[in-house]
Amino acid sequence: MDIFQVIVLALIQGLTEFLPISSSAHLILPAQLLDWQDQGLTFDVAVNTGSLLAVVIYFRRELFSMFTAWTGSLVTRKQTQESKLAWWIILATIPAVIFGFTAKDFISTHLRNIEVIATTTIVFGLLLWWADKLNREGFSEFQVGWKKALLIGFAQAMALIPGTSRSGATITAALALGLSREAAARFSFLMSVPVSLGAAILVVKDLLSSQEAIDYQALVLGTALSFVAAYLCIHYFLKIISRMGMTPFVIYRLVLGAILCVVIFA
Repeated sequence: MDIFQVIVLALIQGLTEFLPISSSAHLILPAQLLDWQDQGLTFDVAVNTGSLLAVVIYFRRELFSMFTAWTGSLVTRKQTQESKLAWWIILATIPAVIFGFTAKDFISTHLRNIEVIATTTIVFGLLLWWADKLNREGFSEFQVGWKKALLIGFAQAMALIPGTSRSGATITAALALGLSREAAARFSFLMSVPVSLGAAILVVKDLLSSQEAIDYQALVLGTALSFVAAYLCIHYFLKIISRMGMTPFVIYRLVLGAILCVVIFA
């Protein structure tokens, strides 16, 4: 990849990973529309690592409190709100793990195309609009409970389909289940940590058995740009949704879906 391609793809990953607009769709589209060569496993690891570091550092206090409370609960058998939240995050991760292992090959073979992306972009954009309109002053992430956590986890599993958006699906489910906008976004971001870590481990495993040449300049630049873009995205997204809701992202998804439909049928 040339430097321009590295910069574009890294910024796309960082900016779209935590927005409800689908990072996977935006990473697939340049190859579909601009005939770019696939970025390869090494670059995927780099940009995903940058996004993962961003969410871990941004929520470092919450993650540390959850981890210490969770490990403490294993010893004392006493639950705090932080340990419960940690258990709910773990539970919500299970559907994506199962679905990812069983459907990974089918998705990569049959669903990574512009027709699927156009459909899921529009359909899940409308679902996000519906859930946001339902939402009133909802409850916090510490009031989720295991049943709602599992339902949000199934929504996260659905997001393995390109164009769906992991954050979009989980935020939509959380809003529909009664969480406030800010709580839905925070729960979605915290859910991304184990899933992103697991995905990175799987990609590294594939990379170790690959003969792909490593471009260290692209690796470092991609990681750094993805980290900065993702960190800023998290920070400003949490501020924007409290005032504007999800409407801007719904409009973006519908416009993008319409453009893709024009490309398909042109």
